[in-house]
Amino acid sequence: MKQFLVTVPRNLIGCFKGRRLIWHIIAIVLTFILVMSGFDWRYFLATRTPALRSWVWPAVGIGGLLPLALPLFLLIVGFIIGNARTILAGWAVGQAALLGSLVSSAYKAVTGRVHPAHSVGADISHVFHFGWLRGGVFWGWPSSHATIAFAMAVTVFTLCPKQRWLGLVAILYACYVGIGVSMTIHWFSDFVAGAIIGSVIGAVVGRSFDSQEKNI
Repeated sequence: MKQFLVTVPRNLIGCFKGRRLIWHIIAIVLTFILVMSGFDWRYFLATRTPALRSWVWPAVGIGGLLPLALPLFLLIVGFIIGNARTILAGWAVGQAALLGSLVSSAYKAVTGRVHPAHSVGADISHVFHFGWLRGGVFWGWPSSHATIAFAMAVTVFTLCPKQRWLGLVAILYACYVGIGVSMTIHWFSDFVAGAIIGSVIGAVVGRSFDSQEKNI
């Protein structure tokens, strides 16, 4: 618990320090390219089919519930079996989810991107309402689902160097969530930006807790 609270401010700032800031810029530039090239809109037209929707729609629910359920599960199991590493992993994954939510919500608060409609209409993929809370913090750019999923996955990947299969499963989960929301409630560039920013967060959190784990 102490490790979680003490490192939240430091790791939040760390996500924007040095070379990590470059990755945020890359996410912005890629979004600009995907929007202005028309790729976002073409991807939207190609993927909003009932068949695809039935396969990827569960990603929305999974991506919303697992960030709450997984940290709690790891903490409970860790306390029951008395395993300090499992407890630490629970706090780490929980912090990754928290920071992913905070960072993505902050971006959404100032970008105000319009989310895709459920049916095909006019091309609105280029509509942003820059300012403060002009589009809320629940919809828009980047995808919180993707940001949080990749933050958690990269944290697990970093903390489990000897169990690479576990890290790969986590990455596959993040990809499913990200691609799933890009075909349902988000634009493709929302997913791409979320994956990049989430990976930065996961790397920061993972390394922070990894150093603590070595002392256990």
